[in-house]
Amino acid sequence: MNNQEAIRDARTLGIPKMLLLGVQHMFAMFGATILVPIIVSSQYGLPLNIQTTLFFAGVGTLFFHICSKLKVPAFLGSSFAFLGGFETVSKLDQGIYANMPAAEKLQYACGGIVVAGLLYLVLALLVKVVGVHKVMRFLPPVVTGPIIICIGLNLAPSAVSNASSCWPLAIIALAVIVVFNIWGKGMLKIIPILLGVVVAYVAALIMNALGVTTADGQSLLNFAAVADAGWIGLPPFQFAKFDLSAILVMAPIAIAAMMEHIGDMSAISATVGENFIEDPGLHRTLIGDGLATTLSAMFGGPANTTYGENTGVLVLSRVYDPNVIRLAAIYAVVLGFIPKMAEIIGSMPSAIVGGVSFMLYGMISAIGVRNIVENKVDFTNSRNLIIAAVILVCGLGFSGGLTFEVGGASITLTSLAIAAIAGILLNAILPGNDYEFGVNESGDQNRGIHH
Repeated sequence: MNNQEAIRDARTLGIPKMLLLGVQHMFAMFGATILVPIIVSSQYGLPLNIQTTLFFAGVGTLFFHICSKLKVPAFLGSSFAFLGGFETVSKLDQGIYANMPAAEKLQYACGGIVVAGLLYLVLALLVKVVGVHKVMRFLPPVVTGPIIICIGLNLAPSAVSNASSCWPLAIIALAVIVVFNIWGKGMLKIIPILLGVVVAYVAALIMNALGVTTADGQSLLNFAAVADAGWIGLPPFQFAKFDLSAILVMAPIAIAAMMEHIGDMSAISATVGENFIEDPGLHRTLIGDGLATTLSAMFGGPANTTYGENTGVLVLSRVYDPNVIRLAAIYAVVLGFIPKMAEIIGSMPSAIVGGVSFMLYGMISAIGVRNIVENKVDFTNSRNLIIAAVILVCGLGFSGGLTFEVGGASITLTSLAIAAIAGILLNAILPGNDYEFGVNESGDQNRGIHH
């Protein structure tokens, strides 16, 4: 298929095909985008809503397209980078968080994400003022690689605990994803996550009918909420609340998310054959991503991020028209107003989520490794070894974070935040930083976390 001409204006294919291409992009982002609210609500107990998430994925994508002069074919879905932050906020129990209901904790978590989104604007301003090459010197692969590895490994225990509620189901989900990812042809190769979820869900229906239960004896599926849900309804918006502890948990994650953004922009540029980092410019795409995240969190949605899945669709379909992505965004907004669909999706057994996250979390860490390898980071150099070692120990060792008092307020830094701060500082202080952004094209392209 890949020897065909790239299509930059999808209207030449006719409207029905163009609409279908939009559906494909929606499916590509769907599995991962709704996985974030499913994990946050089923595992960490914070009631992050699927409808709200879909609504803001669509609105955020359209917003991003306006900020980037309608040039960049990128879709913005829920960011996985913030999952660790949601988990940490759900466990806060000191000060104002003592006996706080989960719904209110979610509002504070969203407040932290609002600030994280605003940090994008700071970086965008920096990039605009000093130029992209100088900014990237502080974030070489020896810093970003180990941080990305930590993100995946931090999430690993939650994948196992989810899967353990029903191992056969988790293994089915994982196996389907692997099979289609490696042996799938055409469309099937692009939507392995969606297929894994669908096939495992069908298996759950059969197992449920045969009386199979979860490890603790509960039924695999519960459709009570689906029956109660209406066909049409507004997404339940709620306003973010602000507190320093939650902000310090969430905001530093923006560093990882911005790395992801820069990586995705490089990858999309390479795929489409246009340099989006120069035109419309990295500062514009950062503003679009940051404002989309802030807008979503302000009304109770998760952080948004550019999606590697959709870049995969671009590679496979060779249709590079941003209008197709905007169609997918409109579909996502429409789905946000159909509660019944949201509840059907929400009834998914946590074991399926576990099986899928086995793949996703492991891939995040593997991308971190790839980032280090492709940029030829030299670990015979003790400077690089020290930076990576300190990041890994901070990122995995401070499992409960680091809590300290400042002026009567207790502040918790997550392990990832500690790792990022330590890595950036060490890289700035230790002599011999020889990284130049833009010298190794293929390495720079793969700096992002492609889910």
